[in-house]
Amino acid sequence: MKILLVCAAGMSTSLVVEKMKKALGEDEQHFVIDARPADKFEYIISEYDVALLGPQIKFKKAEFSGIARQYGIPVDLVNTMDYGLCKGDKILKFAKELVYNR
Repeated sequence: MKILLVCAAGMSTSLVVEKMKKALGEDEQHFVIDARPADKFEYIISEYDVALLGPQIKFKKAEFSGIARQYGIPVDLVNTMDYGLCKGDKILKFAKELVYNR
């Protein structure tokens, strides 16, 4: 599974990405989890299975969902509290639910 985290500049999600990677199970070590800036979204979304938006760019959800829809890729917002507390395990679980329940 390839998970994309999107934020304003691609930097603030790096800690969240590391926490998510630590939460991967033994059979999930092949997962790819990347953080990228919002201005790259439309060029890279087709390479991923799911996109999670950081709270600071929640206003982009409708636009990004429209772009991702053509590829069948779910887009949603990371829970603000989970993001702020870097709860990688919860965010990872949410990403997997979005992919498996689409």
